[in-house]
Amino acid sequence: MTRSAAIILHDYEPSTNVFLDDVWAGLSQPAKRLPSKYFYDQQGCMLFDAICELDEYYVTRTELAIMRREALDISARIGPRAEIVEFGSGSSIKTRLLLDGLRQPTAYIPIDIARGHLAATAAQLRVRYPNLEVAPLCADFSEWFEPPECNGAAQRRVVYFPGSTLGNFEPDDADTLLARMAAMAGPGGGLLIGIDLHKDQRTLEAAYNDARGVTAQFNLNLLARINRELQGDFRLNQFEHVAIYNDTARRIEMHLISRRPQTVRVAGREFHFARGEAICTEYSYKYDRGEFRRQAHRAGFRHVQTWTDDRERFAVMYFETIG
Repeated sequence: MTRSAAIILHDYEPSTNVFLDDVWAGLSQPAKRLPSKYFYDQQGCMLFDAICELDEYYVTRTELAIMRREALDISARIGPRAEIVEFGSGSSIKTRLLLDGLRQPTAYIPIDIARGHLAATAAQLRVRYPNLEVAPLCADFSEWFEPPECNGAAQRRVVYFPGSTLGNFEPDDADTLLARMAAMAGPGGGLLIGIDLHKDQRTLEAAYNDARGVTAQFNLNLLARINRELQGDFRLNQFEHVAIYNDTARRIEMHLISRRPQTVRVAGREFHFARGEAICTEYSYKYDRGEFRRQAHRAGFRHVQTWTDDRERFAVMYFETIG
């Protein structure tokens, strides 16, 4: 564990060897894949924050508007003296709205894979909320872990998962993650989650193919990170960012397309690309509210309330654990 700005950062960041194994395994598949969790080094976090400001990227703007408008109602549902555990906390912009509305929250545990970004954000929150225990945890939240013990006597633990990040998981993996959240929340616990709702293809594809090319930079930065950390020799100008909506699967599919036949090396191992061959870097599933309520119920949650924007593009949903 390392100390940062008078807080303790619990550090379970995946090792370079794990990163390398995941990259080798993904590039060895007939349909090449790279895990989207590795987008988020320091540069990737900065680029994602920039994406959230784009006109085309409605997701963050819409969720923030819901949180601002419904802060008092959300706070009433959660109740006083809650311990908040946030998965994929990032810059914790939405979290500030949540914490501002809650009555006497006892602790905030932000979980993120990007250690430097997490430490800086946690230090800022510690200054903003001097009476709140902040216990950041650097970890891959797709794996099971135990959150750190906090000192406050919480009445309930609430898992917070904004940004529709659950959509980055395949359906079976999303089911597993939701079940882990239910176990972590425990008896009397809750889940506050943001989900991106199904909508027209044009709006969705525009959100992931912005005119300024920031999402393309974000996508290509994954290759740049492999070059920096894993002795890769990807030529970024030989790959093209493409994001398409698969209506059958109801998901955005983000790819990097090889512009020509080429061979790439990562830590001494060669991978061959045909012209037009794709690396899939991210899925982003879109949801129907009723279907998601049933999915959460299978994982151990009962639905309490849903808040949406006027155009029903996004939903913030609150659940409590069953039993």
